[in-house]
Amino acid sequence: MTATDTTAGTKAGLPREAFAITGGPAEPDTWMLPHHRKSVSRALKGRTDAEKTVDWELVKAAVAALSPGSPRGQRLDTSPGEILAAARHLADHHIRAGRPLPDILAALT
Repeated sequence: MTATDTTAGTKAGLPREAFAITGGPAEPDTWMLPHHRKSVSRALKGRTDAEKTVDWELVKAAVAALSPGSPRGQRLDTSPGEILAAARHLADHHIRAGRPLPDILAALT
């Protein structure tokens, strides 16, 4: 997924709602931690359940980016408030899917 595709209110073909961190609605460069497939656009139109569009591999990567010991060697560079909001958002997906919370989400929420 590239950050350069920011046309028509999307980033890399995904709407704002596909990201766990979303800065300004008209500022796709502030959107981070994608965790839905492109079919989330159909969910936004009421054509499918948004939970069915969650991409669990992307969720795993997003959760890792919230961890101080992330694979990148450091936590995602954003505010503590955004980290907590993203953790709550990702935890909600786990809860709705009946999945156990990863340790970092349990610690942050």
